[in-house]
Amino acid sequence: MGLPHQRLGVNIDHVATVRNARGGAYPDPLRAAKMAEEAGADGITAHLREDRRHISDADIEGLMEVLSVPLNFEMAATEEMQKIALRHKPHAVCIVPEKREERTTEGGLEVAREENRLAHFLAPLRDVGCRVSIFIAADRRQIEAAHRIGAEVIELHTGAYCDAIAERDLVTRDRELAALTEMAAFAHSLGLEVHAGHGLTYDSVSPIAALPEVRELNIGHFLIGESIFRGLTPAIHEMRRLMDEACAQKEDVA
Repeated sequence: MGLPHQRLGVNIDHVATVRNARGGAYPDPLRAAKMAEEAGADGITAHLREDRRHISDADIEGLMEVLSVPLNFEMAATEEMQKIALRHKPHAVCIVPEKREERTTEGGLEVAREENRLAHFLAPLRDVGCRVSIFIAADRRQIEAAHRIGAEVIELHTGAYCDAIAERDLVTRDRELAALTEMAAFAHSLGLEVHAGHGLTYDSVSPIAALPEVRELNIGHFLIGESIFRGLTPAIHEMRRLMDEACAQKEDVA
């Protein structure tokens, strides 16, 4: 029997970034989400930030109405976002760190220092049926804390690994990949479902997709950027092809 299908979640935040640069309604992130779904995406990810710099409340409303695949709602651990998630009850919520001054999410959530607060924050989300994920660094202490507070899923931050590839820093690349490999196995041993994402490109995705414990990759900025040159559907098809090749290789090893 083969390994479970590795899911691809497509993040459509930066379609909204382009829309918001001019105002108005174009390009429409809902249209991008439906195109991604038709191209084979297993889910759609959208991050409703406190400052609404890309995805808007109306986008979340629309995504809940039009999608046939699951919505992964990325959110900070704030009372405002909790209320929005409890109203919409998306398939999944992913709790991420958030700072107004950052361009994009800079690192994983600090779970260990906020364990009690986060445990209480997550409980109502689980109670309404949302699958709860925590976006964290490949760090044993954070993974153990995520497990203790009742997260069902962790998403490992792949940003440092991807940056090292872009910078041709092979030492850092190998160190970060080793940490991701070890911590994916550790999280799986605790019964957590393992996802990964942030900064993944055609050049960096295969070693992460090849990790046997990784069930889902969430990829956004690169796919939206690549769609400028080749179109969204072909961009997703190529990412899916690379993921499938990597998964086929790990099945051969297994």
